[in-house]
Amino acid sequence: MAYQEQQTETKRTVVETPNARREVVHSEAVRYPDRRGLSGGALAAIIVGVIALAAIIVFFVMNRQQDQTNANVASQSPPQTTIVQQPAQQPPVIVQQPATQAPVIVNNPTSGGSNAGNVPDDLGIRAAIDKKLSDDPNFSSLGIVASVSDGKVTLTGTVKTESLKNQAERAVRNVKGVKAIDNQITVG
Repeated sequence: MAYQEQQTETKRTVVETPNARREVVHSEAVRYPDRRGLSGGALAAIIVGVIALAAIIVFFVMNRQQDQTNANVASQSPPQTTIVQQPAQQPPVIVQQPATQAPVIVNNPTSGGSNAGNVPDDLGIRAAIDKKLSDDPNFSSLGIVASVSDGKVTLTGTVKTESLKNQAERAVRNVKGVKAIDNQITVG
């Protein structure tokens, strides 16, 4: 540490003895440290501040790079398209009456274009097929879907072998009320 200021203090003491009289000079120097530099605490605070500022700048630069990467990815990906499937329109059923009356048009809201007399039969056939497929351990985990219209069954789904595809068709053929089978199960 450099010492800039120094103060000297001098004391004079007279000592008298029976034989002589003499004077004793006592001098003492006091030094004060130089106060012009930075203290250790101030220097530590400055260093911590510089490190914090550098960290903030690094985080800011990294965030801007991430934003630019996200913008590039967003500009390269094609826009998302949502496809909504709606049920097909059913053609009106025209029932002809004797010539004395005007024709009556009946719109049938049931699925598959079947007439009202067969709706419970189609629902019953589908329920029987679903039960048969879910009760059979070979088919229960395959996700085979059956739809029924006027006794005609359409099978869809994916199986591992052609043999499983044929077994599923045979199992459905044995259900009461099935008139025809359209087997659209894929092997993959």
